Amino acid sequence: MDIIVSAVWFTIALATITVVIMTKVARRRTKVDTVCHRPPPPTVNGGAAIGVLYTFLTRGLRVMIHDQYEKFGSVFTISLFGQKVTFLVGPEVSAHFFQGPDSEISHGNMLEFTVPIIGKEVGYGVDSTTRKEQYSFFFDALKPPKLRSHIGPMLQEVENYFSNWGQQGLVDLKHEMEQLLMLISGRCLIGKEVHEMIFNEFFTLFHKLTENSFGLTSMFFPYAPTSANRRRDIARAELSKLLTEIIRLRKISNTDEKDLLQNLIDSKYRDGRPTTEVEVTAMIISIIFAGKHISSISSTWTGACLLHHKRWLAAATEEQELIIRKYGDHIDYSILQEMDILHRCVKEVLRLHPPSPMFFRKVHKSFNIRSKEGEEFEIPSGHTLVSPVLFNCSIPYIYKDPDVYDPDRFGPGREEDKVGGKFSYTPFSGGRHTCPGEAFAYMEMKVIWSHLLRNFELSLVSPFPRTNWMKIIPDLQGKVMVSYKRRSRTT
Repeated sequence: MDIIVSAVWFTIALATITVVIMTKVARRRTKVDTVCHRPPPPTVNGGAAIGVLYTFLTRGLRVMIHDQYEKFGSVFTISLFGQKVTFLVGPEVSAHFFQGPDSEISHGNMLEFTVPIIGKEVGYGVDSTTRKEQYSFFFDALKPPKLRSHIGPMLQEVENYFSNWGQQGLVDLKHEMEQLLMLISGRCLIGKEVHEMIFNEFFTLFHKLTENSFGLTSMFFPYAPTSANRRRDIARAELSKLLTEIIRLRKISNTDEKDLLQNLIDSKYRDGRPTTEVEVTAMIISIIFAGKHISSISSTWTGACLLHHKRWLAAATEEQELIIRKYGDHIDYSILQEMDILHRCVKEVLRLHPPSPMFFRKVHKSFNIRSKEGEEFEIPSGHTLVSPVLFNCSIPYIYKDPDVYDPDRFGPGREEDKVGGKFSYTPFSGGRHTCPGEAFAYMEMKVIWSHLLRNFELSLVSPFPRTNWMKIIPDLQGKVMVSYKRRSRTT
């Protein structure tokens, strides 16, 4: 992994120490089980723990985890400044992490920094029971039968957007994907009102909200009087006004729309209470914040990887030509399911560049775990658990040549993720925490890239991008410059 400049790593080091101190304070309020029946995992502490932190800061997350994995196996704890962080490496030890009940293992207060971004009326600003009900609204709106209704609007947005490209030119792919994914999110999730009435203003405000929310300072000090937090709060307030107007107009229009906005407006809690305007506004910001940002990053990585690996660019393009010969230019939900090579190309991108490099949980009740090596340990309450997605998706005994971009690893006869076990592939999390927008995200990316491959010859002009680790959701460093030329083809 590339070594980032020392100033960047110093910022990360300060952030790491801050997390440790904040969590140490939180531990005083955590009830700890005093009876242990099995030994705790092997623990790295003292000077050795400082060495582990140094490795992380100078050589990267994967190298740090690999070193400890080689020494201790699939379950180990790093104790630093009094805080115990237990790593669960591999699918064999991941079941409780993804499937354990919230009473035993949950995010705790780790995601409270999202409250000023999204709103105190939803997510981690409310109790777990209300939060689960709100999540069920999302799941219902993004079920496969309802996804089919989004194909037409998606295709229209994609075709309209790229119709503005010339015969040939040079673009920043990252910027193009960001704009296009906002158009798709606005149209499919909020409705045509955003596109027709206020898209430019909506896009500008959402960009300001995003840019001023994902920095490390805003994450660890979300309520500090910093300039970034002030810009975030101003953008959030203005965005809320726009969305409230749209919600009110939708309610009085009596139109039968099939988008997420309408689903959230019509949703009711178990006690019969309908959702409020403030709640719907916050939920819309939440789903777009997660979906649009992640999809735009993953769509850009997909382009960079395809254009960097000519074999797969040719294979994905040939697949589109075959589908055109079979169906013409028509695309619907069923045709998207036939784009197997493109699907595997996107899936491999998410393995190599997962939106979240690590998932975290807080242990509220001690539990036992059997390591891959056959040893049994007890994970005490109060520990922080880490599932290192970036490492778990690159374990050599599951993924052959894990650093190689090889979409065939998911193809017939190999299916390395399935052979490896239930939690071998977790870019969208897993178990009880599986992202409800996974199918929607794949659909977006396949609609976009099927159109690009069919209609343009593309080439990566800038060097293959590096990862910007200074964001909560890592993205691509700098611009991703791509040249394009329209294809001349007959149908």
